[in-house]
Amino acid sequence: MKHAETVTFGGSGLDRAAQLRGDIAKTEEDPVARSLVIWRGKPLLTSEGGGLARVPLDHAIMADAGALRIFLGLDDAGPLFAVSLDNWDPELGDDDLGAFLDPSLQHHPSMPPDVCFAELRAVMTQLSPRDAELAATAKSVLSWHDSHRFCSTCGQPSVAADAGWRRVCPVCGTQHFPRTDPVVIMLITHGDDVLVGRSPGWPDGMYSLLAGFLEPGETMEAAVRREVFEEAGITVGAVGYLASQPWAFPSSLMLGCYGVATNTEITLDPVELEDARWVSRADMARAASGEHPDIKPARAGAIAHFLLENWLANTLD
Repeated sequence: MKHAETVTFGGSGLDRAAQLRGDIAKTEEDPVARSLVIWRGKPLLTSEGGGLARVPLDHAIMADAGALRIFLGLDDAGPLFAVSLDNWDPELGDDDLGAFLDPSLQHHPSMPPDVCFAELRAVMTQLSPRDAELAATAKSVLSWHDSHRFCSTCGQPSVAADAGWRRVCPVCGTQHFPRTDPVVIMLITHGDDVLVGRSPGWPDGMYSLLAGFLEPGETMEAAVRREVFEEAGITVGAVGYLASQPWAFPSSLMLGCYGVATNTEITLDPVELEDARWVSRADMARAASGEHPDIKPARAGAIAHFLLENWLANTLD
């Protein structure tokens, strides 16, 4: 697919400089080194809807950061790190905090008034490719550290190493590395129709392409066929790959695929899906423009939106 890497979080050619991770002290002392700041998974933005804020390593906000500092790599201005603001606990009264799409903003007292923390889903389409890659990387790796503090072999606390890209158990010596969970997401078509579904609890009118986790010992193609049959009772013949997207919620790699259905009768798995339906190209175009009575446009920035947009434009190639 010619447009594959234009998907949100599709990459920017960041120099991750992995060779520096083993001895990061000199890099941290570089006077131009800066850090991204994350609070409860929300990146700090230069202004509402703006780019990622980059702060010096001695900035006042860093006093509220946890001990862990992730080395993200080098950009044109120098070394970049990421920290989580673990020690900041502001008073919160916003019911939207933690919602499916959290529109709330939080301001740290050390920053200018228009510099706030924002939900990544809400701002992902406004970020440059570089900022999107940095935000996804920082959020994913910091989330991994939060959920993997103990050794899975012996249960003892592990410690961070290699500038945040490895954890080591000091008791049994087991090494642990950041994980990425592969997920297949499928553009399933039959003639000029596409299969979409919605999960229980989604906002009204929200439909998307079917998706599911790859299982151990399973090929991508087999996962596509299994997931579609399990969730909707549709059998799939030909399967192919289109594009991928790192999805830092918390740490998945979405593998965008296409598949050709060999039947159309839907048998719904009510545990997985609240509804599934075939939608014609004409109706999907209406949904994309906000004119469909039952289906809202796919969320911009998600790979489902990207695949549907290219399907409608006949640019999947």
